[in-house]
Amino acid sequence: MIFEKFKERCHKPERLDTGDYTPDEYTLWQKEMAFIHRLFGERRALRNSLIADIRRSGSHPVSILDVGAGSGDLLRDVRDTIGGESKLLVGIEIDRKAAESIKGDEILAVRANAASLPFPEGSFDYTFCTLMLHHLSDDAGIDLLREMDRVTRRRIFVVDLKRNALSYYLYRAFGRVFLQEFTLHDGSLSIRRSFTREELDALGKRAGLPNFQVKSSAVGRLVASAGIRNGGN
Repeated sequence: MIFEKFKERCHKPERLDTGDYTPDEYTLWQKEMAFIHRLFGERRALRNSLIADIRRSGSHPVSILDVGAGSGDLLRDVRDTIGGESKLLVGIEIDRKAAESIKGDEILAVRANAASLPFPEGSFDYTFCTLMLHHLSDDAGIDLLREMDRVTRRRIFVVDLKRNALSYYLYRAFGRVFLQEFTLHDGSLSIRRSFTREELDALGKRAGLPNFQVKSSAVGRLVASAGIRNGGN
């Protein structure tokens, strides 16, 4: 059956995780991911969750950590959206080249493993990650959620893919026209590795995070949040 492969998470590793790509492929992948963020909703999801919570709280200054920040594209969008508000913005990446690409105006870059964030408890007001959780096993995902919660004072946000056949085949059709093979391959596999809303909710509950909730957002995306509730999300 065509839908059988979407009933459970696929655990086949992506090329991004195994390092099976060239420097040129990786550079183009960063550019294509920035385009995907704009087109398919990571920016919208963060504006409706993280940034909305910042504005509701009215607290200044604000400190934000992006775990697995990639090229820092989304962190820069957060910076630009919250504008002149006092802020500390930090991006975490384990890859040296990615960490170098994050650093810029008002943004600090730290090269580290997300499984062991090099910060004391409650170092940041907010911590978020996008399109990262599906790269991990369930157990490693729980560890990541707990580690994000440990370093956060107010609230964490997780934006990731929602596993379903429609998202998969739409992405395949789009990718064949606009994306290199590396991005097409890994993006397709990412959808198969991702969670349903119920699975992600169960993962957060297993992690024991306070006020954990999961909502659908944009095209084939889920937004999970946890921490001190501030007017809802």
